[in-house]
Amino acid sequence: MATLFNQVNYTVGTLVQSIEMGTIGLPHIQRQFVWPNTKVRDLFDSMYRGYPVGYLLFWQNSLAEGQRAIGTHAKQLPSSLLIVDGQQRLVSLYAVLRGVTVVREDYSEEHIEIAFDPLRERFEVVDAAIRRDRAFIQSISEVWGSDADLFGIVDRYLSRLKQTREVSPAEVKKIQSAFTNLSNLVNFPLTALQLVPEVNEEEVAEVFVRINSKGTQLNQADFILTLMSVFWDEGRKELEHFCREARTPAKHAASAFNLYIEPQPDQLLRAAVGCAFRRARLQHVYSILRGKDLETEQFSAELREKQFAVLRRAQDQVLSLQHWHDFWKAIRAAGYCSGAMITSENGLIYAYTLFLIGTNDFDIDPKVLRRTIARWFFMTSLTGRYSASPESRMESDLARLADIADGQEFIRRLNRICDDTLTQDYWDITLPTELATSAARSPSGFAYYAALAVLDAPVLFSDQSVKDLLEPPTKAPREPLERHHLFPKNYLKRRGFTEQRMINQIANFTLIEYGDNARIADKGPSLYVPALCEGIAKKKLAEMYRLHALPDGWEEMEYAEFLEARRELMAGVVRDAFAKLRKDDGVGDETEDLPSVEALVAAGEGKTIEFKSALRTNLHTMDRDPRIEFSCMRTIAGFLNTQGGTLVIGVSDNGDPVGIGVDGFPNEDKMLLHLDNLVKTRLGPQFAMYIHPRFEDYKGTRVVAVDCLPATSAVYLKEGEIDRFFIRAGASTSELNMSQAQAYIKQRF
Repeated sequence: MATLFNQVNYTVGTLVQSIEMGTIGLPHIQRQFVWPNTKVRDLFDSMYRGYPVGYLLFWQNSLAEGQRAIGTHAKQLPSSLLIVDGQQRLVSLYAVLRGVTVVREDYSEEHIEIAFDPLRERFEVVDAAIRRDRAFIQSISEVWGSDADLFGIVDRYLSRLKQTREVSPAEVKKIQSAFTNLSNLVNFPLTALQLVPEVNEEEVAEVFVRINSKGTQLNQADFILTLMSVFWDEGRKELEHFCREARTPAKHAASAFNLYIEPQPDQLLRAAVGCAFRRARLQHVYSILRGKDLETEQFSAELREKQFAVLRRAQDQVLSLQHWHDFWKAIRAAGYCSGAMITSENGLIYAYTLFLIGTNDFDIDPKVLRRTIARWFFMTSLTGRYSASPESRMESDLARLADIADGQEFIRRLNRICDDTLTQDYWDITLPTELATSAARSPSGFAYYAALAVLDAPVLFSDQSVKDLLEPPTKAPREPLERHHLFPKNYLKRRGFTEQRMINQIANFTLIEYGDNARIADKGPSLYVPALCEGIAKKKLAEMYRLHALPDGWEEMEYAEFLEARRELMAGVVRDAFAKLRKDDGVGDETEDLPSVEALVAAGEGKTIEFKSALRTNLHTMDRDPRIEFSCMRTIAGFLNTQGGTLVIGVSDNGDPVGIGVDGFPNEDKMLLHLDNLVKTRLGPQFAMYIHPRFEDYKGTRVVAVDCLPATSAVYLKEGEIDRFFIRAGASTSELNMSQAQAYIKQRF
């Protein structure tokens, strides 16, 4: 059987001349990106030592237009030989021998500078140290310049070298020989296999995929981009232009630049394919775009044109700057404020695909769709949905959306997938377990920070919001937010914790302003927390601790106990953020003004309201009575253990005013101090943040309303050596025995 190729021998020099003239060109089968400079160095080193460097694959073709040029200089002749395999080697050889720039993967241009030490016959990539070392010729491109004088180059090299040390006659001879060998690399032989002109574009692409087992391999996305180059070159150019624009902010015009991703053409292609064909496995799409009828297995040019027309329409939507930037609003709404928080670019691209389907196929209200995609992305990022086998997972998700008729059903299906994924077991068991890691880029860890942004949480010990500082408008020497070890590293090491995986647990980190981080240094939490809490109102501190998932009394906890408790609280914060995203109005509840004492009395005693005539005085004997104090503390403990409430002191059971004067405190400050001491000694100082007394006038007397927030951990009331547990049941406070308390605590906390 006749082969489809011929074998032809070349030298490096003749190949470079052919590239320079344009007779060898680059078809759209490969990307115009080059190796890292170290690999270029190794190529020249191998050639210098006489090692084989592999064969090349060309395609004899008479096309005179449409082929991209290597480098950035215009060519003189149309290409008759197109590079199919070996592009990276030829780009490297041409760029170095001719000293021209090459196009990097970020679309920037760069000169490849390779230095050479003739005495040691060693090649190196030029850096600052090499530039100072006179043992090297700084750029070997000088040897092959158009006006190069090898003898002059050697003389200048020796002159510089002799300024630093003596050079022996033997060394001079070795240097001259090394430069001659370097110059003669233009005669290095290379073998090429040339595909005959009768081979068509699709067969060329197929050959490339089959023989290219090393180097830059084509995946299915590359293969579809190849087809685009052959049948719709403008479409591929549009993808590449969009990706180039996404890398640099535009000063005046709208652009694709964003804070999350510098997309690659194949990523945008995936979004277009998902919108056009509802497919994620690109191997199927490749067959479709070739014009293959999946039932008859036959190929048709007419069908190929039809399928490309579908892809064109989808790509127009993908590259719409309006859609592109509207999508990022949904990602910000999910709490992900920058690309640093993204652990899966696949998740971004697939979320964008669903956003486009909702926008263009179902014309869903932009606000509704934004909230839906925010929930979806939060779920997929939290669970790492597209981290493993992303194509298969997205293919399955698209299949579940296949028979949808309208936008409402589209939203219901996405919400159902979220609910099926984020079950109660996930929140209670799976997520706390996933948070037991020290991985710096854990999806669950970033989801917690996103949750803080969704909940509009303040930075710990600060009045700045997490969301604002996660996306700073300017770049300073230090980031405005820093990850802080709640139990500092050196503090833990002094206590015997030496393993980094224990010290750097996610549950040991929080976000804090860099100034506070510096103040903390390596102090233990029991030392640095009081200073940082100064000036922060107790109610605000309690909410801050809740959002930052800090257990009550965490400053005094054993480290292992703290980690376990905080993981569960962190999971709860993430769940709260997702619940907020599920709300139809997309905003959280506003805090209502506290009811006045008059309103509380009018409402009467109930589960969240109770009246006490005095804090410490028995009105029958008018003496101080510890039983009266215990009664007040019991009510407060019950409120803390249930859903919170307000204890009004200075009002009788029937609502009549008594006033706080009966307790005999010289002033209100002394009364507050006494109440605070009772809380700290009988309930525990860690619960003071949940208790907020306020004085008011009521029917000609002064009374105090003690507002109690629900605590995040169980509160026991000390009576001598006994710890007693109380809850609110209806309009009264009830005590639970040990087994009842354990069951209640398990359910409540």
